[in-house]
Amino acid sequence: MRTTSTRIRIAALGTALALLLGTRASVRAAEEAKRAPCCFTNTRYSGVCQVQPAEGETCASILAYLNNQASSGKSYCGNTDVRGGWASEKCK
Repeated sequence: MRTTSTRIRIAALGTALALLLGTRASVRAAEEAKRAPCCFTNTRYSGVCQVQPAEGETCASILAYLNNQASSGKSYCGNTDVRGGWASEKCK
């Protein structure tokens, strides 16, 4: 027969395990969201620009790059030199 303290320990371990698994799932979902493609439009660019973020990049950081007049060195959107006026768009 289990004592009350043993039952409490088992319950606490079960709760801790559930929290750990839930945290891992949340982190995994956040990582997948970061990796989802980003889409951008600009009146001076033909069509929709779709970018797959690299490690450490987000859609917001890519948009900031595209809208920064002084940015250079990355090959987003077919290596376009169009800077400024970019907006996020839902990828289809």
